[in-house]
Amino acid sequence: MPEPPPNIDRRHSLPREILELLEAIERLPAEHRQALEPVVHRVIESSWRRRRVLTTIQESISQLRLDMKYLMFDLEATRRERDALRERLG
Repeated sequence: MPEPPPNIDRRHSLPREILELLEAIERLPAEHRQALEPVVHRVIESSWRRRRVLTTIQESISQLRLDMKYLMFDLEATRRERDALRERLG
């Protein structure tokens, strides 16, 4: 089985169904196992890649939410400053 990326814990890196499939393939005769292993390894790589992409997207969304909070705070502060200046001038 290919090694998971370093930032992913091996025990939690694959769905249960894929682990079950790997176990079933390991019980097959060698000629069938050799035919199926490359396909399963591509599925595993694809699963890890999707997990990395999903993690990146989740982190980006969290950062975007934080940035939006800072922007809203800044907007409210700017509005308060504007209103205070209008009162002083008007």
